[in-house]
Amino acid sequence: MKRFVAAGALAVLMFAGAAQAEPAIYNWTGYGLNVPGSGKCPTYKMVIDVTVVGTDVQGRFQQEGRPERNFKATMGADMKFKTTAIVGGGNKMDVVGSLKEGASTIMLDGYCLFEGKLTKK
Repeated sequence: MKRFVAAGALAVLMFAGAAQAEPAIYNWTGYGLNVPGSGKCPTYKMVIDVTVVGTDVQGRFQQEGRPERNFKATMGADMKFKTTAIVGGGNKMDVVGSLKEGASTIMLDGYCLFEGKLTKK
């Protein structure tokens, strides 16, 4: 009987751990805004995908016609994250996001500004 109870308790713990490890996936698609020194940003279409497992945040973004880029960050207790992504040629994009329930947002700031509300998939 002890083995059965122990095995059952282990199964419950494993199931609970697996449920917590489910990724949360978010998406934003939109156009850029000009920053000083740019003029074509409103014609640049960007797709941003963000995947969160626990406090690990991984993202990918791709401007139409350009290579896919990636970023990694750690989400804070305030449900926000901040990092820098390399976009080629030594250029960088600041990446700032918030994953608060009902108010999830993303912003990429560099050669253009891309920002908007993330949609949970």
